[in-house]
Amino acid sequence: MNTRDRKPTLWFVRHGESTWNASGFVQGQASGPVLTRKGRNEAANIAGSLAGARISAIYTSDLQRARETAEIVGRAVRIAPQSDPALRERNFGQAQGRPHSELPSAASGIEIDRVVDADARPAEGESLTELYERVATFIDELEMRAPEDDVLVVTHGGVIRVAQAYCNGIPAAAMAWGSVPNASVWGLSRPHPSIAIAQ
Repeated sequence: MNTRDRKPTLWFVRHGESTWNASGFVQGQASGPVLTRKGRNEAANIAGSLAGARISAIYTSDLQRARETAEIVGRAVRIAPQSDPALRERNFGQAQGRPHSELPSAASGIEIDRVVDADARPAEGESLTELYERVATFIDELEMRAPEDDVLVVTHGGVIRVAQAYCNGIPAAAMAWGSVPNASVWGLSRPHPSIAIAQ
């Protein structure tokens, strides 16, 4: 491809392993989880996965586990991250801080690897439809700024799954719910499909 015709890539990164990842707890928008030692090491390795990317800006969820990851990556690429609450994980309400086994599919709207009810909402939480709309708005606003270089977005598993669907024209109700490992890197561009980079 001629580099002049190249569309900028949105690089989405999931934060490194957190203390609640290691414990198997629902994190959502809780303020408690921070990176583990493993998570900090994972974050330090992310910059190497982005070698060759022309990153001009880093946006991050304002939740601590994502901010920690973004700051580690930002130091490596010499770009200061900008926090944005639109990039927070889905709000799981009363389920936050509880084991994943206590979050039924009737509340999450997710069964194994598929979305079965995009409008399901955990008590005091957020539906997948609401998360989808929030992430779509962020991506649209980013596109309107039309950066010439790539942008790095440090966020959460749910946000990345939704961003993949939106960039591929898939509505929330038809989404797959595949694996998004900690510190994995995903290149998204519109209207092209996402490309996973093996970690």
